[in-house]
Amino acid sequence: MLALRAEPLRGCWYIAAPSSAVKRGKSVARTMLGEPVLIVRGEDGKVFALRDVCAHRGIPLRYGTVEGDSVRCCYHGWRFGPDGACVEIPSLREGQKLDLSKIRCGAFPCEERYGLIWVYFAAKGEQPSEGPMPDTAFLPDISDDRPPAALISQTFDCSVDHAAFGLMDPTHAAYVHTSWWFKRGATKLRPKEKSFEPSAYGWRMVRHKLPPQNLVYKLLGKDVSTEISYRLPGYRIEHIKGDRHTVIGLTAMTPITDEKTEVYQIFYATMGWVKPLGPLVRYLMNVFLGQDRRVVVRQREGLVNAPKLMLINDADTQARWWARIKSEWQEAETEGRPFANPLKPQTLRWRS
Repeated sequence: MLALRAEPLRGCWYIAAPSSAVKRGKSVARTMLGEPVLIVRGEDGKVFALRDVCAHRGIPLRYGTVEGDSVRCCYHGWRFGPDGACVEIPSLREGQKLDLSKIRCGAFPCEERYGLIWVYFAAKGEQPSEGPMPDTAFLPDISDDRPPAALISQTFDCSVDHAAFGLMDPTHAAYVHTSWWFKRGATKLRPKEKSFEPSAYGWRMVRHKLPPQNLVYKLLGKDVSTEISYRLPGYRIEHIKGDRHTVIGLTAMTPITDEKTEVYQIFYATMGWVKPLGPLVRYLMNVFLGQDRRVVVRQREGLVNAPKLMLINDADTQARWWARIKSEWQEAETEGRPFANPLKPQTLRWRS
C-alpha cells in the first residue's frame, strides 16, 4: 500500500482534460494509465478519444489533422473515425478489396460533463454501461453543462495512492499549507472529531454546519453546511451549501503511469459574480496545490529506499480505508462480482 508504484484501477472514468483545452477541429494528446490517448473535438463539436497510435506504421496520430469527425495520419493519410475504425486509405488502387472496418487504432469511451472531458478505461473490454461505474454524473447541485469557475492541474511525481493519501490526510495542513495569507506559523493544534459513513465507491464525512460568523460562508446564505466525500478511482468532493448558493470543490487524480499522477483542482459555484475573480482564485489554488506537490517530491527521495512505514489510528484511518476499498474493487473485478463497500460508520478523532 505504501510502495513507490501503484496499479491504477480500471472499469473507471478519469478526467482527461478540461473542455476548454480541446478546441473544435483540434486534438490534445495525453498519457493516461500508461496508455497514449488522443482527445479529439470534431468539427461538429463532439469529443471522442482514440488510442494515439496509427494502425499502419505506428506513428502517433497527434501529428495528424482533424477532418470532420475523424483524424488523418500525417504519414500516409490513413483516416480513423470516432470508434477507432479506419475510414479511408488513400493509397488503395481502384477495385482493391479491403475491409477498412477491421483496421482499428483503438478507441476509448469518452463523454463531456461539468466542463470536463472524461475517458473510460475498461477492465475487460466492457462498455461503461456494463461496468460498475456507468457514468460521471456524481456532482450534487451542479448541472451537466456548468463550466468550472476555476480549474488548475499539476503533475505529481508520485503514485495515485500517495496522491490520494495527501488528499485525505487531516493533519498535515499546519506544516505544509502555510502561507502569509493562510495558517502562517500555525503550530497550535486543536482537537477534531468528525463522523464518517460509507458512500458510493468510498466514504464521506457526515454533513455538518459551518460557523455562521465566517464572512465567506455568509455569502451562501443561511444554514451553511458541508459534506466531504472520497470515491474511487480518486476523487475528493467538498459540497458546501447554503439556502441561497452552492459551492463544489472537486479534486481529481488521473494516473499518468503507476508512479506519476495528474492532480486537478476544480471549483464550481452558483454565484455568477465569482467568475471575474478567476485569476486570483487560480493563483491561490496553484499555491495551495503546489505545497502538496513539493511534499510528494521530497517524499519520493525517501520512498526509493523502500523504508518500513506505518500508519496510525485515527489520523491515518482514511488512508487505510482507501487501501481497503481499492483492494475490494480489484477483488470484485477479478471474481466477476459487484463491488461491495466494506466500510462501516465511524467517528475519528485527531489533532490538527
